Amino acid sequence: MIDGKKTMLSGMQSTGIITLGNYLGALKNWVNLNEEEDIKCFYGIMDLHSITVRQEPANLRKSARTLLLLYIAAGLDPEKNCIFFQSHVPAHPQLAWILNCYTYMGEMNRMTQFKDKAAKHADNINTGLFTYPVLMAADILLYQADYVPVGKDQMQHLEITRDIANRFNGIYGDVFTIPEAYIGKSGARIMSLQDPTKKMSKSDENPNATISLLDDKDTIMRKFKKAVTDSDGFIAYSDDKPGIKNLIDIYCAVTSKSVDEALKESDGMGYGQLKEMVGEAVVAELVPLQERFEALSKDKEYIDKIIKENAEQASYYANKTLRKVMKKVGFTELPR
Repeated sequence: MIDGKKTMLSGMQSTGIITLGNYLGALKNWVNLNEEEDIKCFYGIMDLHSITVRQEPANLRKSARTLLLLYIAAGLDPEKNCIFFQSHVPAHPQLAWILNCYTYMGEMNRMTQFKDKAAKHADNINTGLFTYPVLMAADILLYQADYVPVGKDQMQHLEITRDIANRFNGIYGDVFTIPEAYIGKSGARIMSLQDPTKKMSKSDENPNATISLLDDKDTIMRKFKKAVTDSDGFIAYSDDKPGIKNLIDIYCAVTSKSVDEALKESDGMGYGQLKEMVGEAVVAELVPLQERFEALSKDKEYIDKIIKENAEQASYYANKTLRKVMKKVGFTELPR
């Protein structure tokens, strides 16, 4: 709790352009929290996590700034939320090192995402990739987060964060808030346009599988026209028809209509007409965001001000926790 408010922390890695899946599954729900006066929200651009995979420095800098602009363009209010670059708050890696010393190898060995990522990056299986759940724990615990919005694939990280916090508190007393999963309005689970059995991912090598938030209208419509469906030829919302189900989920998410309403609108349509209807709805949702993004891109002074002020705000709260941890562990305090 901070300043009498419950706190929440979330963020995205600063690699690539975030997708329609990221937007509908997470970012759009974050925006809805703007009006929650009793929750203090911290949203990170998680650039430290990004370097577990080799990055081109210029691309990393550009994608991190782009992610900040997309946060704001999507509707996150930087006056109501603390939107910060993870690398601008040195307390993150400092606390991660301390927490590494309270985390067991067996716990790290059980983390399934390490195994998945190691398989994808067999030429760069580094220790950062192995221990990044501890850095994620530090991200959460620094801000005494009461809530963390997590999907099913991230629940294991929240559980190890809770385990580490409980272990530390058991030794040193009441230091960390034990975070809970935030169960708000559930975000839409958007699947790949080329393989609707898998989540839409910005790391997908097939450019036709994902919709980027900055794709123009022609690109969006072309990708939907190429979306994988099936050979049945009729529209139904069923797990047996994952391609059609995904298109309807996307349509419902961007229009706020129910599945029944979407099915009624698409009654009698062919697959081509359904794809066009969904594509047009996505364009209508993204064009205002893209226009705000373009305007923000031209206002360097405003964006630099947000970066500086929010780094200071995040550092203030993070350092309060870090100082408490360092004192508990027994580090010598720097004379004033």
